Amino acid sequence: MPDLEFGWFVPTRGDTDDYSVPLKVSAGLEMFDRVAIAAEKAGFEYMLIPVGHQCWDAWMTGAMMTRKTSSMRMLIAARPSYINPVLLAKMITTFDQLSEGRISVNLIAGQSEIENVAEGVRWSKEQRYEIMDEEVSILKALWTQAGPTDWHGKYYTLKQAELVPKPYQQPHPKFYLGGGSDQAAELSAKHSDVHLFWGDTVDQIIANMKMLRGLAAKHGREHALGFGMRLQIVCRENEKDAWEAADKLVRKVTAERTHYIQSYYAHSVANQRVQQLAREMGELIAPNLWSGLTKARPGAGICIVGNPEQCANVLQRYIDIGCHSFCLSGYLHDAEAERFHRLVRPILMDRNRGRMKAA
Repeated sequence: MPDLEFGWFVPTRGDTDDYSVPLKVSAGLEMFDRVAIAAEKAGFEYMLIPVGHQCWDAWMTGAMMTRKTSSMRMLIAARPSYINPVLLAKMITTFDQLSEGRISVNLIAGQSEIENVAEGVRWSKEQRYEIMDEEVSILKALWTQAGPTDWHGKYYTLKQAELVPKPYQQPHPKFYLGGGSDQAAELSAKHSDVHLFWGDTVDQIIANMKMLRGLAAKHGREHALGFGMRLQIVCRENEKDAWEAADKLVRKVTAERTHYIQSYYAHSVANQRVQQLAREMGELIAPNLWSGLTKARPGAGICIVGNPEQCANVLQRYIDIGCHSFCLSGYLHDAEAERFHRLVRPILMDRNRGRMKAA
């Protein structure tokens, strides 16, 4: 069994514990540093940096957060067609060398078609996945081939392209992908080190893992692809306080906000799935696994809510079926990172001896 790893999240659009006031803590370097320092102190091994029109730039933010931290990797998105793949390869390896291995790559085709149009991305979702496949293949070729690289694809042509520097991490930085579409599954099976599922029932995750392993086997990667979960968490010392904190996040959320979330991200299969779970299963899709946050935020809105033992139980259910990477977030992000470290991590350490690094 692989070692367990835990990642955290920096909210680069602003932090809040009440989604009726989404910028309760404004975005900026002071808050980013505070969250990053708290996450590293809490033993988190990587930091997911979001992308989107309301977020600060992930590349600049990630680079700046290496100043105040010493070991956490920055998980930064590579979005198809945004950056020429040769320049992208150089950006990643430059970051990798200067930080001595503190970068991983998050593969995102884009959650919102409205946003893609607004930003001048002319490719369809299907084409973006094709482009991403080419780009990742080019990155890997540039990083691992000894000499110049030629590439003749549908979207890119390279002739004797050379890359300096080569990666610090060998053979190259890790790739993560979270997505629910068939194309996302195919790409993850071919290229990812970790496929991050958004919150779902254990039975559904088991089925998804079986499907992905079958796809990965076609590329000779059945044992190279790992699995993880992208989840929110609200942990308090007693369950009543945890549910009170969870309710506070959404109690003033307007119908207009919920409609915006459901329509702006309507073409994302992964977003469709979390909305389906909320619609069909209600606010609890499993013990202490809450769908209520999907009213207020896009993306991975399924949330663990409970006391330390209950939160650890939810995570352990996913560990027991084969998930090893957990990308978490909670409100406020510096405070919830500290609570996870103090309340939940010791329980998981005891249950999974030898699989977690000491923090």
